[in-house]
Amino acid sequence: MASNWHALPLAALLAAPVVQAVEYLGVQAAQKLAFPEATAFVPVPLALDADARTQLDAVARPPGARDPKVWRALAGSRTLGTFFVDAVIGKQDYIVYALALDASGRVLRLEVLEYRETHGWEIRNERWRAQFTGKSASDAVRLNDDIANISGATLSCRHVSDGVRRLLALHALLPA
Repeated sequence: MASNWHALPLAALLAAPVVQAVEYLGVQAAQKLAFPEATAFVPVPLALDADARTQLDAVARPPGARDPKVWRALAGSRTLGTFFVDAVIGKQDYIVYALALDASGRVLRLEVLEYRETHGWEIRNERWRAQFTGKSASDAVRLNDDIANISGATLSCRHVSDGVRRLLALHALLPA
């Protein structure tokens, strides 16, 4: 009888999920999609004090992986809106996403820039992301409240929704 001692490790390797970082969209491409008429994207420095951080932490837990990057989208001297790049944890790894707000603080567009998880990639679907369009800081932006869940992607859906809620609150704290 032949020994199959080598078959088990090979089978284990074949069954292991493949995780790879996939960059779907770069920051500049996402900026142009959100604000096609923009002539400039001016960085907005964040200087959040302890009170502002406490306020943001109360809006969405857990907080983001780091402070988001923020830009004002301009067409000449006219402000079109604000563009954020942020990262939230999925199940085990970070989801990098971009959020564009119009000048009044309403969501124009949500884009998933990088996704590293083995499950939950469905949050990239336009139909799911479109639920955020028009939302503002006065909306709940909560999973299973005004944002629908995707079966098998619950943590990704929840954490991106929390991140968007936090960025909407952060927008109100930014200098004009």
